[in-house]
Amino acid sequence: MNKKELIKELSNKNGLTRKDNELVLESLIETIYEVLAEGDKVHIAGLGSFSSRKRDERTMVNPRTGKEVTVTESVVPSFKAGKKLKDALK
Repeated sequence: MNKKELIKELSNKNGLTRKDNELVLESLIETIYEVLAEGDKVHIAGLGSFSSRKRDERTMVNPRTGKEVTVTESVVPSFKAGKKLKDALK
């Protein structure tokens, strides 16, 4: 399901217009981006937790050339599913 399909499904379920649901979804996504950029976590009960974590510098091997390459330290997003989501997928 892509974003457009999700907005359509939300509109069918909650009675809001597609435009209103799109604004809500965009606001949610933007807020999560901002909170993670500040180094904080976002916990949505029943869904899970979004966080950012530091990935240390590491050495990897380029599969095409076989040469070692150093990958610099970076910050990456992380999501941990909540119990309710995990149970729904069983």
